[in-house]
Amino acid sequence: MDAGWQAAVMPFWSSAQGVKLASFIQNRLVQGAVVYPPQPLRALALTPLASVKVVILGQDPYHGPGQAEGLAFSVAQGVRPPPSLRNIFKELQREGLLDSAPAALAQHGSLQRWAREGVLLLNTCLTVEDGQPASHAKQGWEALTDALLAHVAATAPVCVYLLWGAHAQAKAGLVELVAARHGRAALVLKANHPSPLSALRPPSPFIGCGHFSRAQMWLSAHGIALDWAV
Repeated sequence: MDAGWQAAVMPFWSSAQGVKLASFIQNRLVQGAVVYPPQPLRALALTPLASVKVVILGQDPYHGPGQAEGLAFSVAQGVRPPPSLRNIFKELQREGLLDSAPAALAQHGSLQRWAREGVLLLNTCLTVEDGQPASHAKQGWEALTDALLAHVAATAPVCVYLLWGAHAQAKAGLVELVAARHGRAALVLKANHPSPLSALRPPSPFIGCGHFSRAQMWLSAHGIALDWAV
């Protein structure tokens, strides 16, 4: 991972929660569980702390074979975008921020460009078992992702936080408190998870949320460029 993240990550792995999480995952692997993704902390390698200008926070990784790649909502090149990602593309297109043709987007689901441009793609839980959504929830990952969010909120001078789904929205208070304490400019936007199960439901439907253009305009007002091209 980028060295800037070590102040948040290293204390976690030496804590009781970190030791418990590592033991849990190791035991599940020994028992034959298939765990995704192969690199749970990949977002911390592709997005240095010093470059973070947006945090996108979801729930947990994709639980289908070959989908999760350690970046929230992203899949590797050549993997068909899952429904949640298709809804993200749909919202980008609705906001006029994505020029790619629908046929091209159907085969291109990698968000690595975002990660390298300073968009930290995190979930509240960073591993999952094959075919079992939320199977690693409440095993310790949430403590680490809290630490990472607090680290960004204390460090990034200007940052947008896009919190999608109830698990992510629960982190709003943490982000706002830490950012205010350290005098950082933070825009926190909340919406339903982009999953088809919730993307159109009230009270905060994802489709129509306008998060991408709002983030772009707010950052621009602070002198920071953001391009949502994939």
